[in-house]
Amino acid sequence: MSDLYERHRAVIPDWVALYYKDPVEITHGEGRYVWDAAGNRYLDFFGGILTTMTAHALPEVTKAVSEQAGRIVHSSTLYLNRPMVELAERVAALSGIPDARVFFTTSGTEANDTALLLATAYRRSNQILAMRNSYHGRSFSAVSITGNRAWSPTGLSPLQTLYVHGGVRTRGPYAALSDAQFTEACVADLEDLLGHTHDVAALIAEPVQGVGGFTSPPDGLYAAFREVLDRHGILWISDEVQTGWGRTGDHFWGWQAHAASGPPDILTFAKGIGNGMSLGGVVARADVMNCIDANSISTFGGSPVTAAAGLANLSYLLEHDLQGNARRVGGLLIERLRAIAAAVPAVREVRGRGLMIGVELVRPGTDEAFPEAATAVLEAAREGGLLIGKGGAHNTSVLRIAPPLSLTVAEAEEGASILERTLRSL
Repeated sequence: MSDLYERHRAVIPDWVALYYKDPVEITHGEGRYVWDAAGNRYLDFFGGILTTMTAHALPEVTKAVSEQAGRIVHSSTLYLNRPMVELAERVAALSGIPDARVFFTTSGTEANDTALLLATAYRRSNQILAMRNSYHGRSFSAVSITGNRAWSPTGLSPLQTLYVHGGVRTRGPYAALSDAQFTEACVADLEDLLGHTHDVAALIAEPVQGVGGFTSPPDGLYAAFREVLDRHGILWISDEVQTGWGRTGDHFWGWQAHAASGPPDILTFAKGIGNGMSLGGVVARADVMNCIDANSISTFGGSPVTAAAGLANLSYLLEHDLQGNARRVGGLLIERLRAIAAAVPAVREVRGRGLMIGVELVRPGTDEAFPEAATAVLEAAREGGLLIGKGGAHNTSVLRIAPPLSLTVAEAEEGASILERTLRSL
């Protein structure tokens, strides 16, 4: 046990989890690689939980942060903030939401918390619809709408939450249906649920469920839901904390796979936009965003430094077409992993899109989760020089693969080869 690990255990809560039996201290990174305190180099296929979106130590971002820090680090939202306004203008234009307003936060948890405040105030209701297997953050309100028992430590809640089918395509009571039948069944379930409730404020949904193991419904499900929600005046909140900024390859936002009924009323984002800086936010129609009738500010949200980082990072992403790279390289990687998995009985499914890929593990010959195998692969991949994540819920265990969006074909093959060795060792 390292001295730093002993010190960590002495002062950090027990519930702050660490990966690996011998936890890693990451000291620096460059591109898609990071190094630990012992000098070992790793190919990073998890990006600080999908947060190092473009690259480690990206010169354009580090320069923007350094230059802004040399001018002023902090002022709060009580003063005009040029980087914040410029970033808000770009995010509003990219969001697809008409007459959009943007409020910046320091995290995805805080962004979702703000979205819930907006929706409940606008609708004057504390009833929220959420998806089974979902995850929306760590705050008191966010855990109360999280449909994943492993990440929801209390049943107490400021909200009345009702859970809807649809976030998981290949498990549950509708798994055997065709995509069209699956969508029809989930819509019928939503209609039935609304018949048992009072006025509902909003449905919150991740287009691809992150912590839940990169699961998703058939394209178009949330558009079908939206038709039902609109009839009842219920808002749609799209949680894009993990799916935003082109990670799924096919779309800039996850909601665009469900765009037939238009954009969401509220969109939340965080993680990748700051490339590691603490930056998140909420986009909503002006009438929804402006419904708050009390004073409110943010001390740290959209600070000059984090907004400067976000601007530089977003510019780099767009100018280098990292969404297109996620589609191309991610497509090659997922097909390579599927070919590997065909010879590994413990792999139930390889799923995902772009550079957001899940490998679900089961005990061979069954449909039961195999968490010991997930842990073993995590450890073995690290020994082989690769960092990945894991997730899943409700008797699932999933390897989570989400490299920076600038991943090259050679790096994808390097990571796939390490995973092939570790998976075959099962």
